[in-house]
Amino acid sequence: MNAKGTRILETGTVVGLLGIVTTLVVFGRERFWVNWVVWLLFVLTAGLGCFFIVALEHLVGARWSVPLRRVPERLSSLVIVMAPAVLLGLLSLPHLYPWTKPESLQDPVVAGKAVWLNIPFFAVRAVLCVGLWLIAYRILVSGSFRQDREKDPRFNVRARRFSPVFMVIFALTITVLAFDWISSLEPTWYSDIFGVYLFAGTFLAGLSATTLALVYLMNRGKLQEVTPDHVYSLGGFLFAFTVFWSYIAFAQYLLMWYANLPEEVVWYQERLQGMWGPLVLILALFHFFLPFFILIPRDAKSDPKRLCVVAVLMLVSHWLDLYWMIFPAVGKSPLFGWPELSFALLFICGGLLWVRHAMTFGADMPVGDPLLQEGLEFHL
Repeated sequence: MNAKGTRILETGTVVGLLGIVTTLVVFGRERFWVNWVVWLLFVLTAGLGCFFIVALEHLVGARWSVPLRRVPERLSSLVIVMAPAVLLGLLSLPHLYPWTKPESLQDPVVAGKAVWLNIPFFAVRAVLCVGLWLIAYRILVSGSFRQDREKDPRFNVRARRFSPVFMVIFALTITVLAFDWISSLEPTWYSDIFGVYLFAGTFLAGLSATTLALVYLMNRGKLQEVTPDHVYSLGGFLFAFTVFWSYIAFAQYLLMWYANLPEEVVWYQERLQGMWGPLVLILALFHFFLPFFILIPRDAKSDPKRLCVVAVLMLVSHWLDLYWMIFPAVGKSPLFGWPELSFALLFICGGLLWVRHAMTFGADMPVGDPLLQEGLEFHL
């Protein structure tokens, strides 16, 4: 990124910051905090998705992805950046979450969840999740950076042993993230697979961010040893999990539609009426149909241009998905105005500035990894 691009991002960040201050003063705390939660989860889940890719490689002992691993390792640092935003987001609880109000306990369903849904325990869970992510980052990612310098093969053993532990941590924390920050906006509603649903979107966001960053580096003349076979394998993951997300999204809706229980269908009823209905069609188009048909041809999975188109569609769709899940809980119709634009400027421009900085972490490939050469020789 040249100096002009950096100045544009810096200007966008400053304008966005001033805009969200205006939002707090002019539009009120509820509008401020609902945007904060949406964008917090968007950036955080993109980082967590990249983190999952890193751990998955170590867990299964993959060789083909070793030359690409530094890209998701760098992007997973978004989790570190968003840690303070998670803690600051705790201030949103009294303004967005109805279970924080004493009168909500008159509802027997909410009262039955009071042991879990209370501010002190919610805060403990948030701090614990952040702490576990930071520990995992130090072991899996910081250790990889150290291996560049020390060429210590024992890191691979430690990472391989820790990865199953991380998968348990990831499963628990992504589920807590889904139930606490999204589902509890409407505490009388519940879905058994809501954590899986958020995981599917999280992994897709991580794959999309990794794809864009990989193509960016390749276009700058870096990672010249990366072959179309490596890119194809990444495109195959993107294609497969497009289908997986769609399957989980439809399965959740189908089960509730078929059972037709009032306490379940009310969540979808709110999100299919009025202007929310067209958003569902846009989400289906961008999150499944377009990416699916673009990536069906074999050549598309190794074509950087088409992969970038799909990756951008996926990231936009992931944000729209979070918006569709969260905003109906606080408004009767979609809100798109100055507050939403301000938060977009702050988090997108600020996030890209951080990613630009993160792209300098370590070498462009994990040069200390003894499996790197085998990964470079990978062919389909």
